[in-house]
This record gives sequence, structure tokens and C-alpha cells, in this order.
Amino acid sequence: MMSFIAHEDVVWFAKSIGLFYLIAMACMACAYAVWPSRKATFERAARSILIHEDTP
Repeated sequence: MMSFIAHEDVVWFAKSIGLFYLIAMACMACAYAVWPSRKATFERAARSILIHEDTP
């Protein structure tokens, strides 16, 4: 049985899709971190770490 798709073509396609997926996920993570409605949540989380470490 003959293969109509070369291995190099499949590898190139997989690497390209993986790159675009990685870039999209990084953009989504950055957007989540800087979203204005998330500011209070992140500030509260930052303060809670310091509050718990100050007690014996």
C-alpha cells in the first residue's frame, strides 16, 4: 500500500500546529493575568501568602 503523505510533511504540519497552539495558549494566559476584573483576586492572593507567613 502506498503512502500519499510524506513523513516530512506530517512532521512540518504537526510542528506548525503545535507552535500556533503554544502561542495561542500563552496569549490566553497573559490576557487572563491582566484582565481588569481579575486584579482583586490576584491582589488578595498575594496578600494572603504574606499574612500566613507572618504568624508562628
